[in-house]
Amino acid sequence: QVQLVESGGGLVQAGGSLRLSCATSDLTYSRPALGWFRQAPGKEREFVAVITWSGDTYYADFVKGRFTISRGNAKNTVYLQMNSLKPEDTAVYYCGTHSLGDYWTSRNYDYWGLGTQVTVSS
Repeated sequence: QVQLVESGGGLVQAGGSLRLSCATSDLTYSRPALGWFRQAPGKEREFVAVITWSGDTYYADFVKGRFTISRGNAKNTVYLQMNSLKPEDTAVYYCGTHSLGDYWTSRNYDYWGLGTQVTVSS
């Protein structure tokens, strides 16, 4: 059973930074891409960023230049460095393991963590 645990969320002022972490169980057998999504109240879960097992990264347009996704050396932790945060970045952030299909559709991910809340005040 794949397990993912997000951490690092919190309350920050606009313009500030946060670093989210996603600790996973051993994925060396399946080697999936790992993605970050977010969900604000009343909205659908939306793609933020993804990193493949080989290290390729892709971002949603609204975070390009502000967020950076990376992977630990052991590849069982994925990070999301978030800079220049805006109030509209407020959401619960989830990490998930990609299964098949495109990277930016949440239904293409098969395992999810419980999420971590990010709140950006103006």
